[in-house]
Amino acid sequence: MSEVEALKSGLVADIESADSLDAVEALRVGALGKQGVVTALLKTLGGMSPDERLEKGPPIQSLREAVTDAIATRKAALETAALDARLASERVDMTLPAAEAPQGSIHPVSQVMDELAEIFADLGFTVATGPEIEDDWHNFTALNIPETHPARAMHDTFYFPDKDAEGRSMLLRTHTSPVQIREMLKHKPPIRLVAPGRVYRSDSDATHTPMFHQIEGLVIDRDIHLGHLKWTLETFLKAFFERDDVTIRLRPSFFPFTEPSMEFDASYSLVNGQRVMGGTDGWMELGGSGMVHPNVIRNCGLDPAEWQGFAFGIGVDRLAMLKYGMNDLRAFFDGDLRWLKHYGFSALDVPTLSGGVGA
Repeated sequence: MSEVEALKSGLVADIESADSLDAVEALRVGALGKQGVVTALLKTLGGMSPDERLEKGPPIQSLREAVTDAIATRKAALETAALDARLASERVDMTLPAAEAPQGSIHPVSQVMDELAEIFADLGFTVATGPEIEDDWHNFTALNIPETHPARAMHDTFYFPDKDAEGRSMLLRTHTSPVQIREMLKHKPPIRLVAPGRVYRSDSDATHTPMFHQIEGLVIDRDIHLGHLKWTLETFLKAFFERDDVTIRLRPSFFPFTEPSMEFDASYSLVNGQRVMGGTDGWMELGGSGMVHPNVIRNCGLDPAEWQGFAFGIGVDRLAMLKYGMNDLRAFFDGDLRWLKHYGFSALDVPTLSGGVGA
């Protein structure tokens, strides 16, 4: 066995028997470092003749490769063993109290959405959804809103610069009423639905934000009248605020998509200077309502002489403010963890009519 072969066997054996990463590193420096034995042999190649280099060069290069491969293999094995030992020693104590872990919460708007869905499901309504980017036909024209109506103005509506393939203007929906149009075009009466969701208008102050949440209700059937509308609204508000002394009144108003049109107010009482829904101290406006305009029914392919209906709309954010004591709508969308911790709900606060929709 040549000197180089003997050196290779000795170095590889030492490396394979190294019991720590520090030992492997020491052997690497001793063999391949600036003053290492393998490095010294490589330096001798420069002073050899071409014939000598041809004869002695390959064994020296083979020595360097064997030592390098042995070091890499041993280092990887030791690192794997160290990781396995660490994983075997570390354990997660699943008996730690849950309060020690970071906790999230259900946003008040999400909670109120669930409460509304629970109440209206009990009244026989289904929940319908639609796109938030709408065309002006579904958002305005089909709802009997003419092109000259102020609701179409740029200062109220967020329009997109480009039109759709049919040349219609595109916009962020200003109400969830387009969902009613889509459902009336898709399904035959009778129809009982609520359409909750995000809507957009160019407005911002303590009680208005550019994006907010609405829920609208629609009933289409034969022989529908205002008595059905008033009963539905009053039943809903009593269930939502969990008070039997909530009453409503209807005031004449104007909406292009209903005729007659009414705004509805709910009664409230003053408790320590705060308005609490229910009682007889005053009236608070909550939303708009009315009988569906015959033109809207006709635009959806139905005969208004056969089918009648009522619709109503109310702000979900405002319902949350009234029920859970918030006074600034803008805080709903700030993402402040302190606010969410204070007003948020537990994941187990699931609203049920039997247990009470309020958490």
